[in-house]
Amino acid sequence: MENNITVEKLYFTNIQMRNALIQIEDKLVHDMWLPDIILGVNRGGCIPGVYLSHRLKKEHAVIDVRLRDHSAKPNLSVLEKEFAFQKKILIIDDINDTGATFQYIIDNFGRHDRIRYAAVINNKPSPVKIDYYGYEIDKNETPQWVVFPWEEWQK
Repeated sequence: MENNITVEKLYFTNIQMRNALIQIEDKLVHDMWLPDIILGVNRGGCIPGVYLSHRLKKEHAVIDVRLRDHSAKPNLSVLEKEFAFQKKILIIDDINDTGATFQYIIDNFGRHDRIRYAAVINNKPSPVKIDYYGYEIDKNETPQWVVFPWEEWQK
């Protein structure tokens, strides 16, 4: 028997991204935990990472962990360098969907008090629980593919 689940596209806007990042900032302030540096996960976390770094007036760098549709080996050298300098690090991605990206980082670097994880959108059923997110969806209840503004240009 075929699985005929229709996956709808959810178009996420720049305004929604801005609001999500404000939610993340509010949660960071509430927790009294501000990072010294924000690491955006290449590619989806780059734009949110830059926005948040400007908002918080913090450094930004990129870690290269592209697991979907990419053959290059992930590179955590930037994370290793910043961690060695005793910095508090926020790692941000566009979405915590299956949790694979964050799980890769955790599996290869471990869990540490000075590292926290954030995503613009959190998929509630993800096996990886992150520290901060702006919006939450449940792909088990509503299967959808999130399209971020930087992923699709208007024609």
